[in-house]
Amino acid sequence: MNISDEVLRNLRKIIRAIDLYSKKMMTQYGLTGSQALIMRELLHSEHNLSISVLSKRVSLSHATVTDILNRLQRNKLVLRERDEKDKRRILVGLSPEGHALISKIPSLLQEDFLNQFSNLHDWEQMSILATLQRVAGLMGAGDLDAAPVLTSGPIDSAS
Repeated sequence: MNISDEVLRNLRKIIRAIDLYSKKMMTQYGLTGSQALIMRELLHSEHNLSISVLSKRVSLSHATVTDILNRLQRNKLVLRERDEKDKRRILVGLSPEGHALISKIPSLLQEDFLNQFSNLHDWEQMSILATLQRVAGLMGAGDLDAAPVLTSGPIDSAS
């Protein structure tokens, strides 16, 4: 067994798991992972959110969130309304159809990962982080900006 082949094989398994999950989400629910992430955040919010607040909560740029919301609105899954107090602000919430759909979706891939990861000892978490940072650097991806979303393809890819 060649250790470098095993490293590459395991990287491929991770990529494949993300791809399979993304395809399942699209096939079964018609949503990308990032669309589901945004809808899940809206579901858990007590009030409708501004795009700025929503983008901070999901760690995506304002432009990316706006793009995703445009698709969700076209599919009648989110509603936008002007803030009563500040007419310049647009607030976003789930539509009844969006609420019904996101309530049916199983946990997101990163939620499952984070639940298991949080159960590891601190030293194990730090070891995994250091190793992944090193792998990202070896692949020339150390300086790339990436949101904490496990999905394949571009974050704002069309549905």
